[in-house]
Amino acid sequence: MSLEELSQAFSAIAEPSASTVSKDNAQRASSDTQEITPRTVLEAILFVGRPDNQPLESRAIAAIVGSISPAEVENLVAELNAEYAVNGCPYTIASEGAGFRLVLRGEFSAVRDRYQRRIRAARLSPAAIEVLAMVAYRGPLTADEVSRLRGTPSGHILRQLVQRQLLRIERPESGVVGRESGVRSRKAVYHTTERFLAVFGLASLNDLPKSEEVTGK
Repeated sequence: MSLEELSQAFSAIAEPSASTVSKDNAQRASSDTQEITPRTVLEAILFVGRPDNQPLESRAIAAIVGSISPAEVENLVAELNAEYAVNGCPYTIASEGAGFRLVLRGEFSAVRDRYQRRIRAARLSPAAIEVLAMVAYRGPLTADEVSRLRGTPSGHILRQLVQRQLLRIERPESGVVGRESGVRSRKAVYHTTERFLAVFGLASLNDLPKSEEVTGK
């Protein structure tokens, strides 16, 4: 889940205008294009990879490129790896069995693991995203306010988000005025957490994207 998805819980993404599309097309047409060579095609093939993430065999690569042999594939792989090493790229082409795969270098595995943990932590249902967005943008909110905004009971989703430490519960001693109801109440209210900020890479809720930032208006 991304920040854009969180914001889109409240705002539908607008289709780009015809003028914007035309402008983008003109800019692309006027820009210099990279020369397409067997080496660039090989790099593109390895970047896309197979759907099952298995290595691509030299014979299959050569068949796709159409103008090189399996032996030449190995030479091009060696050239690309030498270039990656000189440029300090975080990835390399690994030889696995009879094929090749584009992978992160070993020293960057910690970065990959942290990123994947963040993705798993943020894997939420559409309903959970909706509730989380409501609290992030309109909170603090009580469970009744969230349920009223959604038009359906939401207590079980709020509990799940609290268990995942993306929301926290606070019961003010003197009571607070609800953002939606305008009534002072001592009912428990839901806030986002530091973990929520960390998962989405935010310094504070002020960094949440506004609807115009998502739609480009």
